[in-house]
Amino acid sequence: MNHFEVFELPRKLGIDTAELQRRFYALSRRWHPDFHQAAPPEAQARALEASARLNAAYRTLRDPIARVEYLVRLEEGRPTREGAAVGPTAPPELLEEMFEIQEALAEAKAGGLDADGHRRLAAERDRLVARHRDEEARLAGPLAAAWDAADAGERPRVLAACKQALATRAYLATVIDDLTEALGESQEGHVTHRRH
Repeated sequence: MNHFEVFELPRKLGIDTAELQRRFYALSRRWHPDFHQAAPPEAQARALEASARLNAAYRTLRDPIARVEYLVRLEEGRPTREGAAVGPTAPPELLEEMFEIQEALAEAKAGGLDADGHRRLAAERDRLVARHRDEEARLAGPLAAAWDAADAGERPRVLAACKQALATRAYLATVIDDLTEALGESQEGHVTHRRH
């Protein structure tokens, strides 16, 4: 049973989160292990399993980005992030753009940063943070809407666009983390996902 089926939802990215929460609470009351303490051990085990599945499904589906990641895995027939036939790669234009940043990072790691270098790297990091947010907005907005509106023939193209946006987001997060570390700053207020 996949996460959408747990909530009796279609495989869509546009989900009414208030309705999802309502269904979660209703199903939680039905499957919470505390309500099955007097049941036979087999029934207790089923309730525990159903409760765990419910919690995992809710955590994933309530977050728009986790929902896209899950849908991609589901459509590819793999239960986890591992096992993709082709791993996500950053788009070539993004790699070209990052070349200068990577050089500046290498210089910073080798010899430290002067005030001008620190300002330049901080500005680059802030620009990438904004781009990361834009990529997330694109995933949760236009790409999610495109998936929901797509027919069976269009879905592979939209799925590929989602995968590319997820790869771009992951690459940006890594570079942002590297910049933040080189700047000697905490992760607070910045992307905190490490190595996707």
